[in-house]
Amino acid sequence: MERLSADTVLLFSGLDPSGAAGIAADIETINQFGVTSLPIITTLTAQNTQKVLSLEPTNNLFLNDQFRLIDDDIYFKTVKIGLLGSLSQIETISRLLSTRKDFVIILDPIIMSSSNNELSSNDMIDMMKKALIPLCTLITPNLEELKLLAPGLDEKLAVKSLNCPWTLITTSDSSEIEIEHRLYHYSDLIRKFSYKKLPGKYHGSGCTLSSAISALMASGVEVEEASRRGLDYTYQTLLNAKKLGKMQYHPNRTYPKQL
Repeated sequence: MERLSADTVLLFSGLDPSGAAGIAADIETINQFGVTSLPIITTLTAQNTQKVLSLEPTNNLFLNDQFRLIDDDIYFKTVKIGLLGSLSQIETISRLLSTRKDFVIILDPIIMSSSNNELSSNDMIDMMKKALIPLCTLITPNLEELKLLAPGLDEKLAVKSLNCPWTLITTSDSSEIEIEHRLYHYSDLIRKFSYKKLPGKYHGSGCTLSSAISALMASGVEVEEASRRGLDYTYQTLLNAKKLGKMQYHPNRTYPKQL
């Protein structure tokens, strides 16, 4: 049967019951760009806006079945990956994604939570670098995650060591009044993006950004422009963030509409 073309993004992501991050953030964001999400939950979590208590990874056979059934039925080319639950899960997802050469894969390497809980072991980080990152088109680590992925290296050498065509480094600040994000093509710095530093702490901003970029790339937007538009959109969600819990703010992903 002929496969139909559609604007779709397959998601591998965790479930955050606070609704601020994970699969809820991914779906909310992608919908704003008129793209359809195909969600596969990698990990159940017990967390809120203050902390992560525990994780429960999805069974690998079940995850495999979900992927195979979707791939057999619905055309997708873009894949966005968030929280990964175990070493074997990284191996499983890497094997599934290596079956096609035309995937556009965006990885948000969630190693630390925004509440500073460690979510990945050293073995998982090593497997991510060995098996998954080389399959990716773009990775979106924050500066702290980059240091864990490539310890002891300066930023340019760290990016080069990850063997990924595109890397968007997000930072929390470059001064007391400004934040700066940096886009690399291999080890070449392509562009800097600067924004006014906002007060407060936000839960799910990284998920929002990587999902916005994924939706834009699924619509045919090139990496540099998708990064710019994704960052602008994410910044607007933070400017209009909601305080639902006791600590971190929820990005308001329904405002504004598509940029």
